[in-house]
Amino acid sequence: MESNLRRMSPAIPILVLSVGVMCISFGSIFVRYADAPALVKSAYRVGISSIVVVPYALIFHRNEYRAMSRRDFGLCAASGFFLALHFATWIASLDYTTIASSVVLVNTIPIWIALFGVATGFARMSRRMWASVFLSFVGAFIVCYGDIAFSGEALKGNALAIAGALSAAGYILCGRAARKKLGLVPYIALCYGAAAVFLWGAVLAGGYEITGFSNVTWGAFIGSAIMSQILGHSSYNWALGYFSAGFVGIMLLGEPLGSVILAYFLFGEVPTLMKLAGGALLLYAIVIAAKEESA
Repeated sequence: MESNLRRMSPAIPILVLSVGVMCISFGSIFVRYADAPALVKSAYRVGISSIVVVPYALIFHRNEYRAMSRRDFGLCAASGFFLALHFATWIASLDYTTIASSVVLVNTIPIWIALFGVATGFARMSRRMWASVFLSFVGAFIVCYGDIAFSGEALKGNALAIAGALSAAGYILCGRAARKKLGLVPYIALCYGAAAVFLWGAVLAGGYEITGFSNVTWGAFIGSAIMSQILGHSSYNWALGYFSAGFVGIMLLGEPLGSVILAYFLFGEVPTLMKLAGGALLLYAIVIAAKEESA
């Protein structure tokens, strides 16, 4: 496959991905600030995102939609379904377990991408990329070690976080396949729009309250939609046009490191030497993956 990286320096997509990972790192913070059921938080996140991107796509990208096949629409719908499932499970996990546990377990994404990709033929992983997957997950685990919960209700939250990782792997693999033919805006409009339909359908069917929230909660809804979804998720959806699904999944393991950085600046939490060591290992694993991807 001819890589777009031959026409663009790898530094640019990696920079975009890095900024995106930092934006995604705010996701768990917004979730905790929002005082609403998990499903409602998820629905507002993709709902607000869709309100922003769908009209723009319909006005300026109509020709791309006319050229799409049923398979293209199917891939976007499948990607939206997996995205909806990812948010529904991962956000719910934060009601039962620690942010550290949830973030580490949901970021087992590259492991599932590798296994699913090999099983379905959607992706291939070299030995060096497998090594990077292993090292990156170990680094992420070390970053959050000591804050991770494994007992009581936390087990339910941990299981939901793993379900979030499994669904995110499906989301990224479908997105990688769709992005081979579609531009970023047409793809995310369909994907986010489909996810919004699934999630709002579940919210309305479940009879959840969707109004009467505090200003802080509304702010968290908007922040998660603009920063974590439009800026964060869209950055790595864009990167799927340049990198393999496995590499993008590995880059997303920078989220635990981003969370530690944010905790330092927002809450004055000074990282321990163990956290710094885990962060260094994580960055090393990402460097290995980047070199392998651009080889």
